[in-house]
Amino acid sequence: MSVYHPWMFTLFPIFAASVLKPFFKSGYRALLPLIWSCDRKFFPTCKMAQSRKSLISLDDTPYYHCISRCVRRSYLCGYDSKSDVSYEHRKSWVEKRLLFLAKIFAIDICAYAVMSNHVHIVLRVDKKAAHAWSTDNVLVQWHKMHKGTLLTRKYLKGDSVNESELKTIKNTAEVYRKRLYDISWFMRNLNEYIARKANEEDNCTGRFWEGRFRSQALLTEKALLSCMAYVDLNPVRAKMATDLQNSFYTSIHKRLRYNAKNKYVKGLLAFKNASFGNINRTLNFTLPDYCALLKCSIDIMHDAHSPFKTSKLSAIVKKLGVEQSKWPQIVTNFENTFSFAAGDSESMLLFKQNTKRKRMAKFKSAASCFDC
Repeated sequence: MSVYHPWMFTLFPIFAASVLKPFFKSGYRALLPLIWSCDRKFFPTCKMAQSRKSLISLDDTPYYHCISRCVRRSYLCGYDSKSDVSYEHRKSWVEKRLLFLAKIFAIDICAYAVMSNHVHIVLRVDKKAAHAWSTDNVLVQWHKMHKGTLLTRKYLKGDSVNESELKTIKNTAEVYRKRLYDISWFMRNLNEYIARKANEEDNCTGRFWEGRFRSQALLTEKALLSCMAYVDLNPVRAKMATDLQNSFYTSIHKRLRYNAKNKYVKGLLAFKNASFGNINRTLNFTLPDYCALLKCSIDIMHDAHSPFKTSKLSAIVKKLGVEQSKWPQIVTNFENTFSFAAGDSESMLLFKQNTKRKRMAKFKSAASCFDC
């Protein structure tokens, strides 16, 4: 016979309400630290979502590593063995959209890799460039993606507007200006476009991507180049490619193709190279040196015990200023080696201070890699 009776379920809510009422009236907030400590003790793997403002600090760095994953990590951009359907063509959608958005936003792409169920992007936010744009420039850029408002469309057509309407247009342009150097808006315009197109193709509705993209602040040049190498080598690490030439839908593959024609990829932040003429923003590294770093890293992935390959890599990594013994881990598991920021001790502590954090996750891991 069951020890539970129907009257228990009827009276329990009344009893609970009478007991908890004093806490809600006065000092229930004093119990919150105890509740949070219990959560950390009994549910250590559970992570609370953090606001994007606490993850992005343009005062510390303009460089960020962003990752978007397909819902349930399904192969919605690759070959699905369960349904025997290939969605490989969607990778080109993502690549084209990325480069298109980079021409509109005040955000440059340092590296990217479009995988079967996720996308890696390394971005550089150029806040100064966005603030240097005139009102007309801002509106033109925004209207390449969105319809804007009735007044902004009227203004761009050249129709006359009164003083009150002009003030409204300028205020609207300032809102658009902030969005045009906002990483969240960049990722939103990427993910929403791909999701709509894929759902239209599949004749279905629902989520295509996970709710939020993950971001990691790259606080130093060492962290930036390490992350770029990790992103460009993603297909090799996943055994979808053997070298840089067949690492399709990556920034390094696109760079090498255009470099062979002595052309510059619009939307991709260029390496130091005098042959491209006057380029204001460049990465402080040459393309040949970067390719050498990637090729040596591939060799280590294939044969980590070769003394010749190890010594060849050590010379390049030493020039970069990264701990050599940590490089294989960095280049194969950057995303999990670091948390929401990667850099040396000094930059990590400054980031902690500016984002008003009490602690820095994986601080020791970052210090062991970049404090050289």
